[in-house]
Amino acid sequence: MDPELQATVDHVAIGRLQAAYADGVTRRDWPAVQALFLPGAVVELDLGDRPHRTLRGSHELVEFVASALDRFSFFEFVILNAHIELTDGGDPDAASARLWMCELRHAHGEPDRSEAFGVYLDDYRRVDGTWRIAHRRYRSLARYPEGATFPFDR
Repeated sequence: MDPELQATVDHVAIGRLQAAYADGVTRRDWPAVQALFLPGAVVELDLGDRPHRTLRGSHELVEFVASALDRFSFFEFVILNAHIELTDGGDPDAASARLWMCELRHAHGEPDRSEAFGVYLDDYRRVDGTWRIAHRRYRSLARYPEGATFPFDR
């Protein structure tokens, strides 16, 4: 395939992977979310004012996210912007991205909604023709209504 056409196809496929994550988490479709990650994927969480946490494997990630969302009667994961870099390190089956996001949330029994803003620093791998998340680093940037903000260090 022509390299420019392949780059377009890869870019669209990774964008669809990102959108599938947002859709799966919003719908709480945990098997669909788990399928988006390589089985041995590592997810690192930097929650700002809370202890850092590392999740190993897609199963551990899904358990963590499902448990965290149990307290919300409403939850929507919104992609604000994403910047994808293809052929990370010259490998045509590797890519990376910054994905800026917001969580719109309403906890059971609470009068007001809350929001969380952050950035995912993702590494992707194409395996058997399909892009999957291989490594994810999440950085919390702000939480409202408490007004907690955590500057992003490039």
